[in-house]
Amino acid sequence: MKPVKRARKVIVVTSVMLSFISFWRAAAIVLNDLGSSAYYVGGIAEQAVGRAAPWFVFGVMLFSYAVRAVYIESCGMFTRGGVYRVVKEAMGGALAKLSVSALMFDYILTGPISGVSAGQYIVGLGRQTAAHFGYAWAPSPAKINLLAAGLAVLVTLYFWWRNTKGIHESSDDALRIMYVTTVMVVLMIAWCGLTILTQPAMQRLPPAPVPGHLAFNRDAVGWLPRIMPCALRQLSTEAPPATTPAPEKAAPEPLYGLAPNAGPLLGLIGILIAFGHSFLAMSGEESLAQVNRELEYPKHQNLVRTGFVIFAYSLLFTSLVSFFAYAIIPDNVRSQYVNNLISGIAAHLIGPLPLKLLFQAFIVIVGFLMLSGAVNTAIIGSNGVLNRVSEDGVMTDWFREPHKKYGTTHRMINLIVILQLATIIGSRGNVYVLGEAYAFGVIWSFAFKGLAMVVLRFKDKSPREWKVPFNINLGHNEIPIGLGVIVTLLFSVAGINLITKEVATISGVAFTLVFFLTFMISERINKQKGGAAAHVEMDQFQMHSEENVSKEGLGVRPGSTLCFVRDYHNLDYLCKALQLADTDKKDFVVMTVEILKGPDTGYKGIAEHQLFTSYKQLLFTHVVALAEKEGKTVHLLVVPSSNILDAIVLTAAQLDSTEVIVAPSPVLSSEEQARRFRKAWDKSREEPKHQICFRIIDPDGTMHDFRV
Repeated sequence: MKPVKRARKVIVVTSVMLSFISFWRAAAIVLNDLGSSAYYVGGIAEQAVGRAAPWFVFGVMLFSYAVRAVYIESCGMFTRGGVYRVVKEAMGGALAKLSVSALMFDYILTGPISGVSAGQYIVGLGRQTAAHFGYAWAPSPAKINLLAAGLAVLVTLYFWWRNTKGIHESSDDALRIMYVTTVMVVLMIAWCGLTILTQPAMQRLPPAPVPGHLAFNRDAVGWLPRIMPCALRQLSTEAPPATTPAPEKAAPEPLYGLAPNAGPLLGLIGILIAFGHSFLAMSGEESLAQVNRELEYPKHQNLVRTGFVIFAYSLLFTSLVSFFAYAIIPDNVRSQYVNNLISGIAAHLIGPLPLKLLFQAFIVIVGFLMLSGAVNTAIIGSNGVLNRVSEDGVMTDWFREPHKKYGTTHRMINLIVILQLATIIGSRGNVYVLGEAYAFGVIWSFAFKGLAMVVLRFKDKSPREWKVPFNINLGHNEIPIGLGVIVTLLFSVAGINLITKEVATISGVAFTLVFFLTFMISERINKQKGGAAAHVEMDQFQMHSEENVSKEGLGVRPGSTLCFVRDYHNLDYLCKALQLADTDKKDFVVMTVEILKGPDTGYKGIAEHQLFTSYKQLLFTHVVALAEKEGKTVHLLVVPSSNILDAIVLTAAQLDSTEVIVAPSPVLSSEEQARRFRKAWDKSREEPKHQICFRIIDPDGTMHDFRV
């Protein structure tokens, strides 16, 4: 047998997604989507339902905590969760593909509406700055929309480049944006509060959210007048409503209210319509499930922290913007700021004009950054969703092939960005049209997710780290009262939206069906290629050849932990080791050995595919899944050798490892395993020698430590 020291071409394996971020970074990624809606949801909601809109935006933000609870429970069950995985486990593949198709419509629109809204703020700032310095620049609404669309295209291309480089790069951007946004939010709340306290005329609240105060525009009622002709009445329009860009130049547009003496059922329908038209304030929840995979240890605790940070921040920011806009901006001019509501707030604050203009410029710049960050979040979320679908064999492996330099699923990112750019160009920068269509994917993906979680309460009774509250135990079954109420409300709003959102229903149903059919066809092609063999979910990995095992080549510090794995059916000891490991202080290396046999076996000229076989790929897929569940980074390594024990010893010596972890042998006692390791360690020619801990972990978690 040739000595292991002559081994050549070891394979350092890199997972596409095996990197972890703090809960602050995760919250920043989600908030760039969820918080960014504060810049446009207030204007869109008031155009749709009238001056009571702030109350419904507030109600949606409160309800978002309940929906977030559903996501937290599901993330505890599935590390790689999200709508697709949860719905598939509960109700099968067909409904899972349908729900994720609706979700992709949400994500594809998230980027464009955020990018276009960012462009609207920049163009508005340019127009007001020009007017301040005496230059008359008054572009038409159509031209403003086109300029905003052009800026949205540039922003989308920038974040395409950043996401191609990896999530750490993009999460850096999200965190910086939230730092600046927080400064702006604190200043805005303080200044608005001072303005309202010193101006009695501004000390007012919007009309109460009752059926009699609802005033729908034509787009907000959709097909309802045809379905229920007696349900609505046309309201008088003494002044141009808030749907026009310039009240003094536009003719009044008809508004609709509920019929006089509307009964409780009709009143409830009216409230649900208003609630549904404010629902786009709650986008971004699915991004929480996607970044859950990247959350660092302790994963569940960090997930709960992330959810609370998102809720508190978005509740304050998004809700207060709508209330401040109603209180501070006069009714007769508020319609001029429907696409840049926060700029309108800044323009009507108390204080010297130069200071207000400076603050307005700051708001617009921050808004541009945050809305741009939502474009980033949309790409991250879409990529995560498509990865879940692809792992299940619905999309071909070609889409999941890692980028040669960065290791990202760049082809999926390319597909997402192409669809977003097409949406921007097709909408021509119209924020209201994008917003109306946007809510379709949001509400239906939430509804499917919630229903799936109800089904799983009865189908999968395994222990959960956390559950949506308010449950009643009846015999062997648990009745999820809280979860049931959430799902009922979600489906009620989704059903109402179908008949009151024409643009969303037509475009959303069309997009969902196209994506659904694409998934079905792609899955059938994959099954034909695979033959009768069942599909096995395997991660894609990036491989780097190294002449020898080295700390530099693997990117680890001296004193690492080395864990040997061989059988993916027997990884309980790895799970226990990961639970105990502190990867911030000590790197964790997982290695396996490719056994070389035969008298002529050599170590040179071995092809990568000979070392990293499909079995090794499946083995490391299970390893990565365990690492993701614990939120801890591991380094992966394949070593060729004709003797497993010699390979472990040599690798530990070359990496300066201080701990080696293995599974118990089915035929040898722990003492005999340790004796053989000690013998191999003593005869190893690697210098210098150092003390090492040889640890065997039994299936029940019992550890046997031997100092060598």
